[in-house]
Amino acid sequence: MLLHLLFLSAFAFASSVLAAFGFAQSGSNYVVDAGSDNALVFTVNGGSCDITSIKFRGTELQGSTGTHLSSGLGSATVKVEKVTASSVNYVKVTCTTSTLTHYMVVKEGESNIYLGTYIKSEPSVGELRFIARLKSSVLTEEYPYGKVSTTAGSSSTVEGSDVFIVGGETRSKFYSSTRFIDKDAQCVYGGSDQIHVCVLAPQPESSSGGPFFRDIESNNAGDETNLYWYMNSGHVQTEAFRTNVLHGPYILAFSRSGVPRLKEQDTSFFSGLSIAGYVAISGRGYVSGSASGISGDFQRVVHWYNSAAQYWTIASSNGAFTSPAMKPGTYTMVLYQGEYKVATATGVSVSAGQTTSKSIASTETTRNSLWKIGEFDGQPTGFLNAELFLRMHPSDSRMNAWTPATYTVGSSSLSQFPMAIFQNVNNPVTIKFNLASDPGAATLRIGTTLSFAGARPQAKVNSWSGPAPAAPTKIDSRGITRGAYRGYGEVYDVSIPSGTLVSGSNTITITSISGSSGTTFLNPNIIFDAVELFT
Repeated sequence: MLLHLLFLSAFAFASSVLAAFGFAQSGSNYVVDAGSDNALVFTVNGGSCDITSIKFRGTELQGSTGTHLSSGLGSATVKVEKVTASSVNYVKVTCTTSTLTHYMVVKEGESNIYLGTYIKSEPSVGELRFIARLKSSVLTEEYPYGKVSTTAGSSSTVEGSDVFIVGGETRSKFYSSTRFIDKDAQCVYGGSDQIHVCVLAPQPESSSGGPFFRDIESNNAGDETNLYWYMNSGHVQTEAFRTNVLHGPYILAFSRSGVPRLKEQDTSFFSGLSIAGYVAISGRGYVSGSASGISGDFQRVVHWYNSAAQYWTIASSNGAFTSPAMKPGTYTMVLYQGEYKVATATGVSVSAGQTTSKSIASTETTRNSLWKIGEFDGQPTGFLNAELFLRMHPSDSRMNAWTPATYTVGSSSLSQFPMAIFQNVNNPVTIKFNLASDPGAATLRIGTTLSFAGARPQAKVNSWSGPAPAAPTKIDSRGITRGAYRGYGEVYDVSIPSGTLVSGSNTITITSISGSSGTTFLNPNIIFDAVELFT
């Protein structure tokens, strides 16, 4: 692309010699000074939009590779200007390509870079992510999960080119993930000055995947320490990407006073900066109501989505909720019991400056449960290795052994039931139980959270073999080996004929079946949510 260097400024604001807050041109680069007490000065390449230098309190933090979108835009039209809004001064960097407009904004006196990315289509340069590639010699540590995603010093590779062995432990950048609904600051830190560099992303309304989506956050890879904000990726993708939307604002924050908090951030000033796709609070509306039909033991999550945006909130203990500020439009509304979908409503209309009243109730019906293993909460809560898999590979020596399990209802502990079955590793799982009388016809409900390589459960009840279910919708991504467990959440109801179950001892075997194959933990596999027998 033809290089465009646009330099807009009064001479007094941006001279060839930088002074305090402002920007200056240095060859084909722009040098921006935040004018903050904890000095932040960074350099933007005028042809590519890469940040090529970041100095905080005089310490160079930028690694040898640029800080940028995706793996770098390659070329972009770069415009730098001063903007004054509501008597506050800003430096605004605008980078434009054929598919996106990327903004970097500095507010006078703050050690933050505020960012926003407007996309017309999914970029051809790869995943839609912002990545700060920083000096690993200065920023050695990762927050909030520590060394689980530090792959520096790896001795071997476990899987692909992204799961490694370090000091006998499995490590991967994928093990740094947090659910969207739980996100706060994600940081890397270190140095004698104990510098924290953090990404904070208020409501990711333009991303995809809903409240429980999770993706890579940080990785000390040895040559550089990488800090990410993933807006879209194919990592366990369950929803189409949103386009013609603004991703952001999101913040690259620099601190020497610990970890900043999301609730302390204010990005409403974007309304005065002519940012494409930004919708101010005054142009938004709300939904309020009550979520009912879920017991107090579960988190009640309410979720709204359409092709342009997604939002969520957690209802109070009495079920009351109010949504975040939403862009006008018509939404689908979902209620989750934990992460388990229990109700859906369509046609929920949101108008600017208005609050829509809309309540929602669980559609789950009461059933006569003979027994239940786990809870239908959309997660493998309490099962074998469920407390470990988010932060390590299934092959890790710290994992409990993956072997075919026999679970006895009434005497086995929940942690003896496997969170997943891999076709050629720990297949099948056997459930033994006693019944006081012949129950007649019954239903076996097998809840799963994620399928890999077409895996699905087939049940055998005593001598009766249940039907083989059809293959679930394929998600073309590794799951459990990357610390992911949430897909489409298939639920399989097996209708057991009368006379199959008997008074006394009974056995159910659940086998993972698939027409595909793989090696070890990349075998077809399913992750369990819960299993219940009821009439």
